[in-house]
Amino acid sequence: MTTFVGIDVAKDTHWACALDAGGRVLLQRAVPNTQAGLDALSVELRAMPTPIRVGLDVDGSIATFLQALLLADGLDLVHVPGLAVNRAAHGYAGGERKSDPQDARVIADLVRTRDGLRPIRPDDEATASLRLLVSRRRDLVQDQVRRMSRLRQMLSQVHPGLEAKLDITNKSSLALLTRYVTPAEISKASTKAIVRHLRRTPNLRGPEQLADLARNCAAQQRIAVPGEAMTARLVREMATEAMLVRERLILLDKELEVIIGAHPQGALVRSLPGMGAVLAAEFIAAIGDIARFRSPAALAAAAGLAPVLRQSGHSRTLRRARRGDRDLKRILYQAAFCAFTNHDVSRAYYDRKRREGKHHVQAVIALARQRSNVLWAILTHNAPYDPSHRLA
Repeated sequence: MTTFVGIDVAKDTHWACALDAGGRVLLQRAVPNTQAGLDALSVELRAMPTPIRVGLDVDGSIATFLQALLLADGLDLVHVPGLAVNRAAHGYAGGERKSDPQDARVIADLVRTRDGLRPIRPDDEATASLRLLVSRRRDLVQDQVRRMSRLRQMLSQVHPGLEAKLDITNKSSLALLTRYVTPAEISKASTKAIVRHLRRTPNLRGPEQLADLARNCAAQQRIAVPGEAMTARLVREMATEAMLVRERLILLDKELEVIIGAHPQGALVRSLPGMGAVLAAEFIAAIGDIARFRSPAALAAAAGLAPVLRQSGHSRTLRRARRGDRDLKRILYQAAFCAFTNHDVSRAYYDRKRREGKHHVQAVIALARQRSNVLWAILTHNAPYDPSHRLA
């Protein structure tokens, strides 16, 4: 007789509920997120009728310690998405109420009644490292995008002519803004002084041309706006921060390149055109063990790439999925975009979809959907991409 367990994951105290095959409650209690507390729960669970299937509403993050302990004790874990728990809870009496005991009971019931829940597998050291580095890189990139947007906005307040001419994603432009921002600052400095400042940053291109551009922009503005000095100070701070983050991202990308080169699946994923080192690292970090996905369709559905059927009466349509792992969808979309510009087979598939009437984004999504089939086959059969085979 199988035991079905639901655990509502929290940072300090989890709530566990165990049911038998008939839905009778065998266990329901709070579990401290400590070694002793989780050990006691594991002992209780392993004393129950086997097999034991445990559902968690969080995969990774604050559930990492819990997952590692239960997996080490040989328990079978599956992921029950929080959205599914929320929707299912409304079908119970008093479904609008929200409590940890109720959520744990709903999770256990979903484990008992639903097939196809995605298993949670233990990560190897390389995959765990990839996941942490990819998460850190994503945070840095998101912060950098916000920083650059704010920098551009503030620069346009005090020196709009320079903002229009500079590409602030360029290292040379950022180096200029770490010292010279306002028209007054640039006009007071000679071209040689600006060039000397730029050359303190190694590997810059065209410091003389950039200095001339800055002085020309400064010469075309006569008005100093209120708050100019403070704005210029903040622009210099943000430009300095942006330079440091650029260097950190370069080092992170090199570290990811090394880890993905040594990862057992790294070469397989990178054999597919469009999957560079960073995208391959993000893909492996996102999916973990490919055995979690029973089929190519399961992988596509997890990414939100599989079309969703909408049928009522005589009406039958397919629409784009609005759910799924957004990071995984972005990875597959970006890889498909890179592939159709440089890979003949991918380009031919993209062009065929355009001829069928799909617009650009729809065609790239369709290409990403087909490439998810290829990636699943590559990793499942442990064989690199063979360009002699058709993509679809």
